[in-house]
Amino acid sequence: MSQKNMIFIVNPKAGKNVLKTKMVEVVDEFSRAGYHVEVYTTKSAEDAEQHIYDVGDLHDLIVISGGDGSVDNAVTGVMRLSERTDKVPPIGYIPCGSTNDYAKSLCISRDPVTAARQIVRGKVCPVDIGRLGNRMFVYVAAFGIFTEVSYATPRNMKAKLGHAAYVIEGAKSLTSVKTYRLKASFDGRIIRGDFIYGQVTNSRSVGGFRIVGLRDMSFHDGEFECVFIRKPRNPIELERILQAVVTNKQVEDYIVYERAKCVKVEGIEEIPWTVDGEFAGDYKQARVDNLHNAVNLVLGDLTTYGDPATEALVPAGVKKAHLLSR
Repeated sequence: MSQKNMIFIVNPKAGKNVLKTKMVEVVDEFSRAGYHVEVYTTKSAEDAEQHIYDVGDLHDLIVISGGDGSVDNAVTGVMRLSERTDKVPPIGYIPCGSTNDYAKSLCISRDPVTAARQIVRGKVCPVDIGRLGNRMFVYVAAFGIFTEVSYATPRNMKAKLGHAAYVIEGAKSLTSVKTYRLKASFDGRIIRGDFIYGQVTNSRSVGGFRIVGLRDMSFHDGEFECVFIRKPRNPIELERILQAVVTNKQVEDYIVYERAKCVKVEGIEEIPWTVDGEFAGDYKQARVDNLHNAVNLVLGDLTTYGDPATEALVPAGVKKAHLLSR
């Protein structure tokens, strides 16, 4: 077996240190699969991005361990790397964050050893990536009530409570819900009005909650799933909206669901946006583009999950019926 080179990037601050006690087993999985493993521990928020840009083309595989923000940072590094070389390795992901929306959507195990096994036995699959202005993101760009909760929630609270932390902080802010008057265009289809929330995503869940109104989706169809929530007129309507978010039931009077390759949002004032749970800046005019099949991920045997959401990633020739068996 010819030896391959892997860079294993670890965010030591992510989640509940679930990797710490299993590091030896994880590295052993990679080594037995024929990889020479270089372990790199991040020192700052953008460290993974820069390290991948510097040395990524010297490796056959990049594995990132951390939360959604960590994989976001790794993808940004790979996108930068692709601007200077054609030798861009695929990415494997071991989720160790507090919520791990993207990993859940892709059926990646939360057990680090199992996730490592999925990587070494998996297939390279192209996935779409988003871009807000000059900022890349993996699974969601958003504004409004729930995003403000996200980046305002203390990291130690997220680590202890997971997505329940978002709910707790959200309950505290219901008396002062910020409203944004805006015009939004979804591939030219325009809506106007006052909104308390908007998200442009390539995932089945955000903040631990399944996307409202989601029927079927693909991770590489070149389109986003978009949810915009209108301003409620009274506390009863707000309660109905929150109930819809928790139960994943669309309330058409208040919740707009669209699909689009390009989303433009123009406000009468600057709107603060987040990408993959991190603050991304204020925009009076925001443009979100889908970069079709921009990054390759290594994913497990998608024919075994029984999840129709992964169907679009199954290589050609695999029977659909296999998705429904375990």
